[in-house]
Amino acid sequence: MIANVLTVAGSDSGGGAGIQADLKTMLALGVHGMSVITAVTAQNSLGVQGAWELPVEAVRAQYRSVVDDIGVQAIKTGMLASAELVETVAELIAGTDVPAVIDPVGVSKHGDSLLAASALDSVRTKLLPVATVATPNLDEVAQLTGVHVEAEDDLRRAAAAVLAYGPRWVVVKGGHLAGDAVDLLTDGSEEHWLRAPRHDNRHTHGTGCTLASAIASHLAKGLPVPDAVAAAKEYVTGAIAAGFALGGGIGPVDHGWALTRGTTAR
Repeated sequence: MIANVLTVAGSDSGGGAGIQADLKTMLALGVHGMSVITAVTAQNSLGVQGAWELPVEAVRAQYRSVVDDIGVQAIKTGMLASAELVETVAELIAGTDVPAVIDPVGVSKHGDSLLAASALDSVRTKLLPVATVATPNLDEVAQLTGVHVEAEDDLRRAAAAVLAYGPRWVVVKGGHLAGDAVDLLTDGSEEHWLRAPRHDNRHTHGTGCTLASAIASHLAKGLPVPDAVAAAKEYVTGAIAAGFALGGGIGPVDHGWALTRGTTAR
C-alpha cells in the first residue's frame, strides 16, 4: 500500500521550491503527496516579489480535512511565516502520531525573509520539540541559536544547540561551507556524517524543501532515520547535478532526474 505524506508549507509560483518541490519529490520517491498551503508567494528565479499568509482557520481546516479522512504516515513542514501559524501547526503535529520533518525555513535562497522575527521563539519552543528530524541550514542555525558555523568542525556545536530545543534528530546542512557538501545528522549520541561532491552550478533553488520532503517520504515508507536521511541526501545530490536553467536567476533542482534517466531514486 502506498504511503501518504503531508507537506505543510508555502506555495512557490515558480515551481522550484515550497509545496511544488515537495509534491514533485514525493512523486519521484513513490509516495502519495498531500498539501496544506500556509502562504502564497509571487516568486521566480530572481527572488520573492510578494508573500501572502493564509488565515490560521484555513490552515487548520486543510490539515484536519486530509488527516482525518485519508491519514498520513509522515509530515513535513516548510514556510510557516508567523508565530500564530507556527504554533497552530506545532499543535496539530503534536496530536498526530507520525514522524515529522521540520524544515525551519527562515529565508529564501535569494535572501528574502520568509519568517517573521517574532515567530523565532515559537519555532524554538513549539515547533522544534515536535520534530522527529529538524533540517536547518547554517543561516537558520545562526538565526535560531546564535551559533555561527565557519568550518566543518563547528557543525557539532551547531547540532547540539539545535538539539537543546527538543528535536529527536537534527541534520545540520553544511552546503554553504567550502569543499564537499557535508551534513551532520545526530541525535546527540550517534553521529552520521553525510558527504557528497559539490556540483558547481546555479541550479540549487528548492534544495532544502526537497531534502526535507525526501526524508519524510523515506520515513513514511518505514526507513529508520539514518537510512532515510542518507537516501534523501543521495536523491538531492542527483537532483542538484541534473538541475536546469530557468529564468534569469537561480534555477531549480531536477526532481525527476532518476525517472527521466531511467534509473531508480532511493
